[in-house]
Amino acid sequence: MNAALRAALAAGTEDALVYDLDGIGAQYDALTAELPGVDVRFAMKACPVEEVLERLARCGAGFDAASPREISRALATGVPVHRIHYGNTVKSDRDIVRAYRLGVRDFATDSVEDVAALAEHAPGARVFCRLATSGAGALWGLSRKFGCSADDAVRVLTAARDAGLVPSGLSVHVGSQQMTAEAWRQAFLTLADVLTALHGQGIVPGQVNLGGGLPALGYFDRRGERLDPPLDKIFTVLREGMERLTELSPRPLEFVIEPGRHLVADHGAIRAHVARLTSRSGPDGEREHWLYLSCGKFNGLYEMDEVRYPLVFPGHPDPAASESVPVVVAGPTCDSDDAYAHEHRRVRVPGAVASGDPVWVLSAGAYAASYTTEGFNGFGPLPGSASAVTAPTCGYAGSPRTTGRVSPPWRPRCTRRPRCPRASRRCGPGGGSPRRRVSSWRPVTGSPGMCSPCPTPASGTRICPGRRSGRTTPAICICTTS
Repeated sequence: MNAALRAALAAGTEDALVYDLDGIGAQYDALTAELPGVDVRFAMKACPVEEVLERLARCGAGFDAASPREISRALATGVPVHRIHYGNTVKSDRDIVRAYRLGVRDFATDSVEDVAALAEHAPGARVFCRLATSGAGALWGLSRKFGCSADDAVRVLTAARDAGLVPSGLSVHVGSQQMTAEAWRQAFLTLADVLTALHGQGIVPGQVNLGGGLPALGYFDRRGERLDPPLDKIFTVLREGMERLTELSPRPLEFVIEPGRHLVADHGAIRAHVARLTSRSGPDGEREHWLYLSCGKFNGLYEMDEVRYPLVFPGHPDPAASESVPVVVAGPTCDSDDAYAHEHRRVRVPGAVASGDPVWVLSAGAYAASYTTEGFNGFGPLPGSASAVTAPTCGYAGSPRTTGRVSPPWRPRCTRRPRCPRASRRCGPGGGSPRRRVSSWRPVTGSPGMCSPCPTPASGTRICPGRRSGRTTPAICICTTS
């Protein structure tokens, strides 16, 4: 944990997700240095937090989106639409139509049925066929629901060409938190075979999407041993594999990679508190200590079945250097799954912790914000905050932003406007002054239906947010008043 993240965690007392934006930016720079020339598109599902997305966009990242809602969030950062890839192979006709209207032209697929839908609702789109992998070596294999065989991939891209779509490329995903370099090596062998087969059909793809799977470094396994993925070896295999595919292709190949947790996991943490430390005997007579936290599986720690997060108890000595007790770590809800699995080795914590004491959950930057319920048992999502903000700038409608650029369609404004008196109708914070009346809306991105009416009296044209979801802005609208 670096000094900036530690200071941000120590600066408050309320439960929150805290992100080190400078650390995320440095992680992005390190990745692009390891894989020069590769187009990095952040997997939004890992951390759909507005400030994080904006920082990555400013660093130069594009986005891998899984739904029209994520596409809208990506557009709200100001990133060009051609840097957004609809990477979900599961999408309805309605989703395809919405994405196409938003300007997206790159779609992942893995079936001829999906290709037929794309041909009908996204004519001329570029398609990428996702190849199935075994998922071996990954903590989350992702091996059944997505991807198709090598033979099917040839059929899918042939069908795409025959339907008037552009068979642009192939994609793979070796599984989330992939712990071996061998998984990538096997993926490149499959990619080479499929590219050769496609060349025999007169199809010469121009892109290869290497998907996600790059690991984070801060987790522990169920036994309490730190996970130590061979990251240097993985990068070596990636560079060598791309070089071999380039030699194989009769045209220049472009490579894309879609990291998620690798960029954000170790640069985010949860500021939580102890609910209670208890000791009780179970039906078998075994006495156990239980440490209940204010966050758990349903509000920040969804992945606690597979990994252990480092815990810090500020104000208490390190458990290794003080009197400690072995505990089962559990969340606050009434669901028995809201706890570390039985297979987990007990976690040693200071024996003096009491209700209300702060606890910091480290390496929680990935999926903590996205895998959370809206209010199971009355426990809502954790609020988010961004640390390492050195000089606030302003975005649309005077909304303060994190450090960095303000590019079209944003206008820099550092004066706050009064909130719309009818915010319940989703005028949006800063989206309209009570003295103005909106007579028309025109979308800069998105469809006209995404722009919200906002009642007010005067004239002028300025940029306003459209409908909002949480703290993100799916549409950017020019508000013309009269």
